[in-house]
Amino acid sequence: MIQATAFEVRRDQFDATRVVSDALDTDALTAAGQAVLAIDRFALTANNITYAVFGDSMKYWDFFPAKDGYGRIPVWGFADVVASPSPDLPVGARVYGYFPMASHLVVTPAKINERRFIDAAAHRAALPPVYNAYERAAPGAKTSKLDEARQMILRPLVITSFLIADFLDDNALFGATQVIVSSASSKTSLGLGFCLARLRHAGLTSVGLTSAGNRAFVDGVGAFDTTCTYDGLAALDPNVKTVFVDMAGSAEIIKKVHGHFRDALVYSCRVGATHWEDKAGRLDVPGAKPVFFFAPTQVQKRMADWGPGGLEQRFGAAWMDIAARSSWLSIDDQRGVGAIETAYRATLGGKVAPSAGLTLSF
Repeated sequence: MIQATAFEVRRDQFDATRVVSDALDTDALTAAGQAVLAIDRFALTANNITYAVFGDSMKYWDFFPAKDGYGRIPVWGFADVVASPSPDLPVGARVYGYFPMASHLVVTPAKINERRFIDAAAHRAALPPVYNAYERAAPGAKTSKLDEARQMILRPLVITSFLIADFLDDNALFGATQVIVSSASSKTSLGLGFCLARLRHAGLTSVGLTSAGNRAFVDGVGAFDTTCTYDGLAALDPNVKTVFVDMAGSAEIIKKVHGHFRDALVYSCRVGATHWEDKAGRLDVPGAKPVFFFAPTQVQKRMADWGPGGLEQRFGAAWMDIAARSSWLSIDDQRGVGAIETAYRATLGGKVAPSAGLTLSF
């Protein structure tokens, strides 16, 4: 028997939390074809709050079901196999992937090979398969804690950044010569800045839109060609054909950008919700109609376009480049239920420094 602990939030009131515990009968689980993963560490960023904000509409709550109106926010991290029904997935194997904020996860491993397996649990069958795959560390691999921390903090965000940049590139930037990214100090936005630079489009300018307080940080990272504060938007030429990538999810910011560029805003891409309390619903704004970006859709398209391994190879090159330029990231590793609660509330309230990378463990 294993005692498993989970951190849950109310699905309609994110500042209401609870900690629950359950006993896992490992013998019964393995007999039923299930494995138990002990979650070693996971990262917590503003992106995880976005999972909660869009939990119902995009089914993020469905991955790790909870009861009584509560939900388990998905996070990315590393875990070790502590019980398994298959010799192909031995106890002690280390895996990277999509987890709840919990000490353990029960999975139904299928399509096991030396590189990965998928969770074939019935409740996950209809969910985007990109979230159901778990990568295995090579036996005997000597991966540092720092490398693991960078991976779980940045890689899930950078792959979204990569896919957004690829989507824009695939559509010839919709004829734009300028891409404006809100919440520029967020890690996904910084990743997008780096990915846009890798496209090397002639004449393309990337603009990081941020608060006055975060401008120096964004300038220092150097992901964007130029930085602009929300209050300084009026200084930008309103006639330049522009793509807007909204990471903030703020109705006020969306209206401000659309109102400034109007018909010159040729594409408006909604991604995140770092300003979740000002969550924008359907908006009647000038210029292109805001469209939500759903990363798994672009994943499926590129898997078809590029064939087996094509997406992994292209993203891998981008990830290695960006990871090598992440000296600005400061890892803050915390352990215990109290630390998780504190870190969650700080992230929910937008009180985590943009340079900080939180990794947590029960």
